[in-house]
Order: sequence, then structure tokens, then C-alpha cells
Amino acid sequence: MTTGEWLLLAGGLLLVLLLGWTAWTLTRLRRLAGRVRRARAVLDAALLRRAELTAALARELAVELGPELAGELTAAAAGARSRAADDEEAAENTLGRLLRRVPDDIRFPELDDAGVRVGLARRFYNDAVRDTRVLRRQRLSRALRLHARRPLPRYFDIDDGLDAVLTGPASGRGHHPG
Repeated sequence: MTTGEWLLLAGGLLLVLLLGWTAWTLTRLRRLAGRVRRARAVLDAALLRRAELTAALARELAVELGPELAGELTAAAAGARSRAADDEEAAENTLGRLLRRVPDDIRFPELDDAGVRVGLARRFYNDAVRDTRVLRRQRLSRALRLHARRPLPRYFDIDDGLDAVLTGPASGRGHHPG
């Protein structure tokens, strides 16, 4: 074989590898987009459940909570259920802060369970977002403009006590960025 034939063979092999990687990456990106959609649906359902339970708590235990806290919980639950896309994290943070003011002895056990589910759903959603963003930010993905027309998914960042759920309140580990 001549040098030109070797170069042609090497170029063909490189092209086949690039096409194979591109096909694999596009498949992975499609699967990740589906994973992000499913995780977001689960997160939205968990947030809605927590808001509904909060409204029920405020309605059923208004006397024990006091008029001020019951009113704030009702308003926060309504805000969390009808939030706009740009202020959903603020509405959920407000709801979470108010829920921490509810005494443990009168809080519904289902509400604690809903809070744990929100934390876990947020973790799964943010993991899917992270995986998508990492793959889309690779040099070759950007150069080939794979999924360039789709917006990058956004993280959902609220103060939901997830560190306490995953590590336990007495673990001594502080909150770590990431």
C-alpha cells in the first residue's frame, strides 16, 4: 500500500469513528432529555403534593397554628401551586421556610414524607440536568452543535433540607456546594 492509500484508510477510519461517536452521543442526549422530562414531572408532582398537604394542614389545624401562621401557610401553598416559571424556586423556598415553623407535634406525617420526596425528586432531576449539561458541554459536542437548538436544562435549587435527608442531622457534615 502506498502512503496515499494509508492516509485515505486512516481518514476513512477516523470518519467512521466520528460518525459512530456522534450517533452514540445523539442517542445519549435524546435519552437524557427524556430523563430530564420524566424527572421534572416527578418533581412537579412532589411539589404539588407538598403544597396540597400544606393547604390542608393550614385549613384543618388553623386554631393550633394560630391565625398568622395558618394564613401564611395558606398563601404560600396557593403561591406554590400557581407559581410562574420565573418565581417557582422562590415560592417553594417560602413554603419550605414556613413549614419549618410548624411544630413537629401537629405536623402531618404525610407532610414530612412529602418533604423527603421533594428532596429526592429534586436530587434526581438535578442529576439528570447535570449529566445533560456535561455531555452537551464537551468540546466535540459543541463543535458539532449537537442539540444546539435545545436550551440547556436549568437546575432546580431550593432549600429543602436534602442534606439532612441524605446524611442525617447528626452526621456532622456541613452543606457542600455542588
